[in-house]
Amino acid sequence: MELIADITVHKTKHSRIDEVDFNNLEFGKYVSDHMMVCDYANGAWQEPKILPYTNLSLSPSTLALHYGQTVFEGMKAFRMADGRINIFRIDRHYERFVRSLERLCMAVIPREIFIEGLTRLIDLDKEWVPNQPGASLYLRPFMIATEARFGVKISDEYRFIIFSGPVPSLYAEPIKVKVERTYSRAARGGTGFAKCGGNYGAAFLPTRQAREEGYDQVLWTDANEHAYIEESGMMNVMFVIDQKLITPKLSDSILDGVTRDSLLTLAHDMGYPTVERQLSVDELKTAFLEQRITGAFGAGTAAVVAPIRTIQIDGTDFDLPEYTEDHFLYRLKDQLEKIRTGIAPDINNWNCII
Repeated sequence: MELIADITVHKTKHSRIDEVDFNNLEFGKYVSDHMMVCDYANGAWQEPKILPYTNLSLSPSTLALHYGQTVFEGMKAFRMADGRINIFRIDRHYERFVRSLERLCMAVIPREIFIEGLTRLIDLDKEWVPNQPGASLYLRPFMIATEARFGVKISDEYRFIIFSGPVPSLYAEPIKVKVERTYSRAARGGTGFAKCGGNYGAAFLPTRQAREEGYDQVLWTDANEHAYIEESGMMNVMFVIDQKLITPKLSDSILDGVTRDSLLTLAHDMGYPTVERQLSVDELKTAFLEQRITGAFGAGTAAVVAPIRTIQIDGTDFDLPEYTEDHFLYRLKDQLEKIRTGIAPDINNWNCII
C-alpha cells in the first residue's frame, strides 16, 4: 500500500505484551502498546502521531462530556494462515464512520489518515494480533469533540484516536433474547444508523432489566408501534424462516452493519435466498407456532455470529431447534472466517493485507 499521510511515530520503551495471556483473553481487558492521535483545530487537521498508549487530559467543560458529540467504529484485524495481517473491510468501516460524523456535525477525518493510521498502528503492534482460533485484534477508531466550552454548540475542535486490543470470540453458546415492547433503541429521524455513544448508553437500562429476567439481550422493535423487529442488543439480527435468510430492511433507525452486509453477500454467493424487509413480531410468533423458523442469530463485529436459542415474545418463551454443526449460520460464520484468514479466496476484495 502506498502511504500518503505523514505520521510521526514515537515507540514505547516498555511493551506490556508479556502481561497478556493469549490463551485466556477477555473482551476489552487488554490494550495494545500504541495509539494514533490526530487533532482538528483552527479549521484543519493537524499532524497525526502514533504514541505510546496513555490517558487523555481533558477540561471538565469539554463539549463531548456534555452534549454527545462522540462517534466510534468497531473493526478487526486477523492473523492470516500465512502469518500476514488482514484488516477486514477497512473502506466500508471508513464510509460508515463518515456518515456517523456527518450526522453529529463533526469534522470528517481524511481517508488517508484513517486508513494509514490504522495500517501503521497495526504494523507497529503486529505482535498483538492473536494466533488463536476465533481471536482477533479489535480496532477502535473514535472521535470526540474537545473544545472546552460549556455552552451548547457544535464543537470547533476534535480529537481522532485509534487504539486496539486482542479479543476472543463472543457468544460461543446460543443466547436468549427478549422482544422489547416498551423501550426504544432508536426512532426514525434520529441517530439509530450512526455509531455514536448515546445509542449505547440509552440501551443499558432495558438490557439490564432483561438480564435480571434471565435473558442475555433484548430484541429491539420500532419506536412508533413496537410491532416490527429492528436489532438484537448491539447487533443486527437475522432469521432463517422457510429456508430463507430474512433480516430487517435498513432504515435511519437501524445500523448498517458491516458484518450484516458481509453475511448477506456470502449467503447470496452460497446460493441461499436472502430477503431484506420489515418483519413484524406477530409474523415471527406465527413462524414459531407453525414451526417454519429454524434459526436466528445476531450479527456484528464483536460477536460475528451470535446464535439465538430462545426468543421471549410478550411473556412466552419460544425455543429454536437445537443447532447442529452443519447449520447454515455456522457455515456462514465458517466461510467468513476462512476469507478473513486467507484460507478461502477473497472474491469481494474485502481484505486489506499488511
